Amino acid sequence: MTTFSRGPGRTERLVLPGVLTARQAVRTVAALAAVQREDGAIPWFRGHHLDPWDHVEAAMALDAAGEHARAEAAYRWLADHQNPDGSWYAAYADGDADAPTDRGRETNFVAYVAVGVWHHYLATGDDAFLDRMWPTVFAAVEFVLQLQQPGGQIGWKREEDGTDVTDALLTGSSSIHQALRCALAVAEHREEPQPGWELATGLLAHAIRRHPERFLDKSRYSMDWYYPVLGGALTGPEAKERIEEGWDRFVVPGLGVRCVLPNPWVTGGESCELALALWVMGESDRAVEILQSIQHLRAENGMYWTGYVFDDKAVWPEELTTWTAGSLLLAAAALGGDEATTAVFGGERLPRGLEPDCC
Repeated sequence: MTTFSRGPGRTERLVLPGVLTARQAVRTVAALAAVQREDGAIPWFRGHHLDPWDHVEAAMALDAAGEHARAEAAYRWLADHQNPDGSWYAAYADGDADAPTDRGRETNFVAYVAVGVWHHYLATGDDAFLDRMWPTVFAAVEFVLQLQQPGGQIGWKREEDGTDVTDALLTGSSSIHQALRCALAVAEHREEPQPGWELATGLLAHAIRRHPERFLDKSRYSMDWYYPVLGGALTGPEAKERIEEGWDRFVVPGLGVRCVLPNPWVTGGESCELALALWVMGESDRAVEILQSIQHLRAENGMYWTGYVFDDKAVWPEELTTWTAGSLLLAAAALGGDEATTAVFGGERLPRGLEPDCC
């Protein structure tokens, strides 16, 4: 059992005009922290399931707010409950490791621990933490790379019976690209080079940039639109061109970002992630505008509703999710200049891997 003490926090870097006041930032962080179980697990909300990716995102938001003990407890939960093959299951009932509700093992869920661990290290400078988490990160990356295909893309899951699903998702592979770069940063810091990871990262980046045919067509989903930018595979003019191409299809002025076309449904998580991608591109003003546009999703307790069906003028689903609040806090932290958050999403100092010259 973990006992948490509330430190001074760093919510001043989360203040953003039209998005979060100082009081609102404190309230959101407190509401997010209140969902965390005493063992460190962070479910979507109490009574719902935990998935490893969103668990990490929420932990990163806690770190951005200065709640380092809580974030470390979240990573300790992952280390304590990692499967022998380096994976985690896709879902656990209310964060109960003894009650998995989906025994599939999704590669982007597994990889994301590397982003969180490097973020926590950058936020705290805690080398002992990095030493403790290195075996967890190493095993997770090795699991993920078992599903890398010859074209560089990553198969999206391993079924409960051990069957590998070799079809690749662009969103998932783009997230894995960021995770592999963070894993390489951990390895470099520890002076334990991983040349195989460098090759895998470069091959994956090449597939994302040059071979859309290697991924399942999920172009109706906004995540497939912006994730190659958010995950760092597309930069510069290529990133700008991609975002502009999809802007009018996915962005609903004054309301946020559609989750999937043609549904009249904007979602907080996708909106905040697009804001992060815009910040990565150097377009902070547009990023702030997107975050301002979803303030209608803010609830009285400081959390955020998952989405809004604008044709019906109705919140749906009626869920206040930790990952929605977490994504907003991370976007605010990046725009506020939080060093750890800007480092893992800006990516200027992250290793890039070795991209092939052809194919």
